[in-house]
Amino acid sequence: MGDDYRAALAAAVREYETLGAARCDMDARLSQLAQTIGTLSKLLGLTATVPMGLTDACRLVLRGGVPMTPIDVRDRLAAIGHDLSIYTSELSAIHTVLKRLNEAGEIRIVPRPSGRHAYLWQAPPTAVAISPDVAEFIRREGVLQASRQRRPGARKR
Repeated sequence: MGDDYRAALAAAVREYETLGAARCDMDARLSQLAQTIGTLSKLLGLTATVPMGLTDACRLVLRGGVPMTPIDVRDRLAAIGHDLSIYTSELSAIHTVLKRLNEAGEIRIVPRPSGRHAYLWQAPPTAVAISPDVAEFIRREGVLQASRQRRPGARKR
């Protein structure tokens, strides 16, 4: 019965990791499409019916997967048509949002040789119940179990 549980756990971990990778790919593509839609809408003179807040707009541009400085974020926000004119200091507002997103673990700081750091979107967090160490253990155990089953006379745990 323990072998059945190990096999079920190994299958669940594999599916969890596969779905997580697929979600990362899908998030990146959705971000690209949202930026394209924003840019094309701006070029056509269309305005959004539901304005996006600064935090969500920063999330959107950072999900592209490229490290961005606050100036890069500002320029990209302007390119997709996000209205920054409501802020007295747009860079100050962007810095505040980036700081909060970093503290929340949604983005991380990437040091750069110039001394000015950039920000990079983080992959979705891994569930605490399945840490990378546990997942690696399960993968190793799955390999060990498979090799034991192939050898005649191998003892079961």
